[in-house]
Amino acid sequence: MKRFPIDFLKPYDKSSKLLNVVVETPKGSRVKYAYEPEKGMYILSKSLPEGMMFPFNFGFIPGTLGADGDPLDVLILNEEAVVSNTLLCVKPVAIIKATQTETEKGKPVRNDRIVGQAMGKEAPLELREMRLEKVMLKEIAVFFETYNKLYGKKFRVLGVSGPGKARKHVEGGIKAYRKKKKK
Repeated sequence: MKRFPIDFLKPYDKSSKLLNVVVETPKGSRVKYAYEPEKGMYILSKSLPEGMMFPFNFGFIPGTLGADGDPLDVLILNEEAVVSNTLLCVKPVAIIKATQTETEKGKPVRNDRIVGQAMGKEAPLELREMRLEKVMLKEIAVFFETYNKLYGKKFRVLGVSGPGKARKHVEGGIKAYRKKKKK
C-alpha cells in the first residue's frame, strides 16, 4: 500500500501537546467530504439538503481508530471555514458520546464526536480559554441526529463529558490504531 504524507502524522503535536486534526469538511459546507486512505485523496461523500450545513469545521485525528472503523471524528470550533486537508492544532473541550445505526435493523455502533477548539492563529484571543455552553452542545447533537436521519441512519446521544474524557477517548483510539496496524 502506498503511503501519503497524511499517513505520517501523529495524533498529537509534539511541541504543543494539542491534537493534530485534519479538516475533511469545512464549516458552512453543504458537501461532506471523506478522506480515502487508499487513494490519498478526499472524495465527495454526500450532499446535505438546501438550508443544512456543517456548523463548524469537521475532521479526524490521524493515527486513531474508532469503534466504527474510522479515525476519531472531531468537530472543530473556530470562526473561519478552512479547506479540506488543513492541519489544525486542537484542544479537546468535550466529547459527545453516541451510537450510530446504519439501517433500521442494524446494530448500534459507538461513534462518538470529540468537540475541540482550534488553537494558535486560528483562534481569536477571546476564544482561547472558552467553556462550551450546554445550548451549543445540544445544537451540535441535533445537527448530527438530523444529518444521520436524512441518510437512513440513527444517531443517538448517550451523554456529554468534558476534556478529560475526550483525551481518554483519544488514547483509546491511538491504542486501537496501533493494535490494528500490528496485524
